[in-house]
Amino acid sequence: MPKQSPEKRRNNFQEVALGYTDEQAKEEASRCLQCKKPKCMAGCPVELDIPSFIKAIRDGDLRDAVRIIKSKNSLPGISGRVCPQELQCEQKCVLTKKGAPIAIGRLERFVADWDAKQLLAGRGLAPQSEDATKDFPTGKKVAVVGSGPAGLTCASDLAKRGYQVTVFEALHEAGGVLVYGIPEFRLPKNIVKLEVEYIKGLGVEFDLDSVVGRLVQIDELFKKGYDAIFLGIGAGAPRFLNAPGENLNGVYSANEYLTRVNLMKAYKFPEYDTPIRQGRKVAVVGGGNVAMDAARSAIRLGADEVHVIYRRSESEMPARLEEVENAKEEGVIFDFLTNPTRFVADDRGRVKAVEVVVMELGEPDESGRCRPVVKEGSEHLMEMETVVIAVGTIPNPLIPTNTPGLETTKWGTVVANENGRTSMEGVWAGGDITSGGATVISAMGAGRMASADIDAWLREKGPWIC
Repeated sequence: MPKQSPEKRRNNFQEVALGYTDEQAKEEASRCLQCKKPKCMAGCPVELDIPSFIKAIRDGDLRDAVRIIKSKNSLPGISGRVCPQELQCEQKCVLTKKGAPIAIGRLERFVADWDAKQLLAGRGLAPQSEDATKDFPTGKKVAVVGSGPAGLTCASDLAKRGYQVTVFEALHEAGGVLVYGIPEFRLPKNIVKLEVEYIKGLGVEFDLDSVVGRLVQIDELFKKGYDAIFLGIGAGAPRFLNAPGENLNGVYSANEYLTRVNLMKAYKFPEYDTPIRQGRKVAVVGGGNVAMDAARSAIRLGADEVHVIYRRSESEMPARLEEVENAKEEGVIFDFLTNPTRFVADDRGRVKAVEVVVMELGEPDESGRCRPVVKEGSEHLMEMETVVIAVGTIPNPLIPTNTPGLETTKWGTVVANENGRTSMEGVWAGGDITSGGATVISAMGAGRMASADIDAWLREKGPWIC
């Protein structure tokens, strides 16, 4: 896919990947074998009919491609950009045996972007409900808490089934992690806004600046007339290293750093009065997509030198390969097999250096990855003026601690079965609140699974089995 040159994109927050042209999309779609038993569909958490929408692209019928995709996925512009297709649908494509798989994600993005242009021009398809002959429920209300990928998917699917859905969002803008956690150069905010507008067109209402667990409790939502509740509040609280000096000025959690950059628009300062203080030398601790987002944001905010410090080897990094590749092209320096042990302050209480140790790979741990062990006598200092900790997230405890009867794990995640049912009757949960930090598409899959079970339960209202 065409993309901005590294020299150019280092200096702007515009989207890096530029998308397929019509000709490129048709050429890629024509490679699809249209398998009678497509394995790619088994790798899609939202059960998208992949061969059919690709065939529609090949045939030049983009309106039909939109219809096929949106029958299963209300967020194709998002998933087409940030879903790790290479580990899911594309990994199962039979063409991987002879070469490159079909670029399913890029084709999905192409269709979504074409649809966005039609919507902006007033020529878009009307939001689609499910089969009009279906016996839709009447008067049933569902509250969806959280407007991230799980909540948006659950809300849109329930609206298509005829339910009255209200989404409660704690922040002032809908989208959850999609707007506060993912930078503009990877997922433009206008894409999220367009897809939220599509969901509003299905009849979903959004109650912003509404902190469930503080302004209103779960049991109060039932008293307000909601028949079911879905919790899709994500895992928005940061993990830390618990290393000495981690509370120094200049040491950020990735959550704070990216929220200031994205939702508070620090990248547009002084157009927006929300600057972020950053030194010339920046260290990002971690090896996932969030670490890549933070490091690449730091480059664009003017850092002279940005290091990613990761305690394992490159082959074990959980970040997407294309994100690592993009970071390297943009000048990010990777310090593999390196682990911070403490943060050193200057005479004003700001971080001035990170003490690190060199790691060696030992025996595999429970995740199957080799456990890093410290190489004796390898301690040394790295001069840094800003540090971003990007080592994972945990759920915010606000709702679980204020909801008696809602079972959680020792990690703070909500306990739910395969359909999202929790220990509390009438309450479902899905996405990072149940799994811990995971992918956008897995959260969407959880929201879709829960919506089907909510529909089935409200129709039958049988015993609550979790």
